[in-house]
Amino acid sequence: MLETEVTYWSQFIDFIQQRCSTAEFTNWIAPIRLVSASVDEIVLEVPNVFVQEYLLDNFKDVLADFLPLKSSGEPAIVFVLASQGHKQLPEPEPEIPTLEKQVIQLNPLYTFDHFIEGASNQFVKSAAIGVAARPGKSYNPLFIHGGVGLGKTHLLHSIGHYVAEHHRNLKVQVITTEAFINDIVDALKNKSIDKMKRFYRNLDVLLVDDIQFLQNRLNFEEEFCNTFEALINQNKQIVITCDKAPSNLKLSERLVARMEWGLVAQMGVPDLETRVAIIKHKSESRGLDIPNQIAFYIAEHIYNNVRQLEGAINRLCAHSRLMAQELNQEIVEKILHEMFQLAPSNKKISLENILQSVASIFEVRRTELTGESRHKEIAQARQVAMYLAKELIDDSLQKIAAGFGGKTHSTLIHAWKKIADQIQVNEMLRRQVQMVRKNLNP
Repeated sequence: MLETEVTYWSQFIDFIQQRCSTAEFTNWIAPIRLVSASVDEIVLEVPNVFVQEYLLDNFKDVLADFLPLKSSGEPAIVFVLASQGHKQLPEPEPEIPTLEKQVIQLNPLYTFDHFIEGASNQFVKSAAIGVAARPGKSYNPLFIHGGVGLGKTHLLHSIGHYVAEHHRNLKVQVITTEAFINDIVDALKNKSIDKMKRFYRNLDVLLVDDIQFLQNRLNFEEEFCNTFEALINQNKQIVITCDKAPSNLKLSERLVARMEWGLVAQMGVPDLETRVAIIKHKSESRGLDIPNQIAFYIAEHIYNNVRQLEGAINRLCAHSRLMAQELNQEIVEKILHEMFQLAPSNKKISLENILQSVASIFEVRRTELTGESRHKEIAQARQVAMYLAKELIDDSLQKIAAGFGGKTHSTLIHAWKKIADQIQVNEMLRRQVQMVRKNLNP
């Protein structure tokens, strides 16, 4: 091992340690061990594949500044698992593991403690906790469905962590549907199909991710259905995740009926407050303090799924560490503008649409928005309606103003300017205006 290359790795560690929180460094960087180094590559030992992914996802650019590079410009690193000696990752098992050799590959970050609860997922999380606490005795099977990146896999692994910790005598397996199919293929190839069947049918808890990939694969579907029935008949727990409800899957009626036996729970898109909580929690765990106003700004522009929020936080963390800059709205917009989403509008917005939405959000009567009341709350709601009307309606100012009980266009301009200034400094008002906009473009 060359002293120069070892020094490069040490310099990288010193550099990162100064820019990480203590918890982040302890959990993700400290466990990495330098195995060997040369002018061409460096070999690192990691405790699991998640540490490898975390290092590359968050510090690839920094690593490139310190370590040897491939011709592609990426860091020339060979990773090995601590449990596999010096075998390069990933290396498939040569055969279906026996129960004695079974290893549960659970993501260490996917626990109930790290799952942010909100109105869209509160019921699903409660069901998952119930299953984890009493496997096979409630909600069996538990079928969790929802769009991409909403936390289905997180809950699946959370159940696995909880069972492994609190029910140590139970045999648990978490697996993707693709991995299950690959196990069948390998077993057929190695003439060990009976061994594979015994492995799965002797489990106490089977956690299956992305069952939609079983569609249009009839032979594999039959084997899964047989395994499913064998476990259910023994009161063994099954949890399944999917991107759609069982009834919408192109699977046999037999299997769909089996999956609907227990509890079918939908994971919804997190609301604004939940997205803000996710941003705050995940950024703090990475040692980055995002102010509330910036967190709301991000949450208002990235709202489809949690995975996109995590990607945004990773970008901000990398920028903050490399550039040593405090985050403000201008910097955040520059870094994340490609990820920001605009709600699609399939209908022409009318003044009546705006008046009804403002009345609902600000809890005033629709008629009060076009009346003469000078009550503070009503006057502000009326000015918000005028602001949005000018922003969203392609019509003359005189015509728009006339829709507010015969107001003049100068009154409309005054209201627009006042609200435009206030939403820059009044966080609550800015959130209310954003909610009205969202109602107008559901």
